[in-house]
Amino acid sequence: MANGTSPANSAPGARPPVLSIERASRRFGDVVAVDRVDLAIGQGEFFALLGESGCGKTTLLRMIAGFELPDEGRILIDGQDMSRTPPYDRPVNMVFQSYALFPHMTVAHNVGYGLRQEGMARSERDDRVAEVLSLVELSALAKRKPHQLSGGQRQRVALARGLAKRPKILLLDEPLGALDRKLRERTQFELMALQARTGTTFILVTHDQEEAMTMSNRIAVMRAGRIHQIGPPRQLYEYPNSRFVADFIGSANLLMGEVVGMEAGVVRVRLQSGGQTVAIEVEAGVSFPTGQSVTVMVRPEKMEAGRQAFGGPNELTGEVVDIAYLGDLSIYHVATAGGIKVQVAMANRQHRQGKPLERGEGVHLAWHPSDAVILTE
Repeated sequence: MANGTSPANSAPGARPPVLSIERASRRFGDVVAVDRVDLAIGQGEFFALLGESGCGKTTLLRMIAGFELPDEGRILIDGQDMSRTPPYDRPVNMVFQSYALFPHMTVAHNVGYGLRQEGMARSERDDRVAEVLSLVELSALAKRKPHQLSGGQRQRVALARGLAKRPKILLLDEPLGALDRKLRERTQFELMALQARTGTTFILVTHDQEEAMTMSNRIAVMRAGRIHQIGPPRQLYEYPNSRFVADFIGSANLLMGEVVGMEAGVVRVRLQSGGQTVAIEVEAGVSFPTGQSVTVMVRPEKMEAGRQAFGGPNELTGEVVDIAYLGDLSIYHVATAGGIKVQVAMANRQHRQGKPLERGEGVHLAWHPSDAVILTE
């Protein structure tokens, strides 16, 4: 639990679900790849399945596509059970990480391949291909072959092919994994704009937290075949429901402790290391019994570090043991007097500013009670 907040697993009420997954499981021998997953994704959402390698996210995506069939449960698209429907009869399309373009075909022929296989008349097919190539801004490259394109252009060809059949759901399996960092960042915003223009439901599989948080309306964090939390990026980051989610989404300082009191919406927690008592604000109606073991989560950017005491309710002292200069930010690793190791992220706002903290220097750390979250799982 995170300050009493527990995001719902269903899609927002304003968006009727285009996809409903009901208690779906998939096993490979003794390995349970997907374990009784319930999930609803609304029409027009950009949704992300996020997790580390082997968590089941790609298997779940393949189950939606029809490449894997559930051992239990159902997969419904627009209310129709697709659990045993073959991939070619499902109103979905998939963009693979490798793009899977035909090297001997032109861009236009690659994009129109699925339409030709369906028997669409040539004039209609040509119009559709021209439409989607315009959408991904590749009209001028229609006659080129894949080897004549950049990585970003090949990725857009794969997207155009996926959209050409006008699927209800477009599935994206690590689609930006082959791109370098700057191109990947630019393509993320291109994908978001494309999804907004088409209104198609996009479901993205990725292990990259930043990618998921940048592009998606909602994220499902997966681990060991199960969904641990679903919510908008801001909700997952600010109010994770477990230590796992807190640690997986971004960086987090996780301080173990025990509740020693609660009054007027403020919980007091004695930290295991050092015995320091800190204060955390919680939502109205949320209570924690005295003696309960909890974890206090504070994001690095919520902490302040300085040479002088701050005089607030939450203050630790320590020594800077390492510094990472990232340009816009400096990350300070601090070992506190109580033996706790924390990270503090401080923005480098000015070229000329006060003398920065140095390794081996003593510091005071502080954060506001409303910037911490109590986790019980």
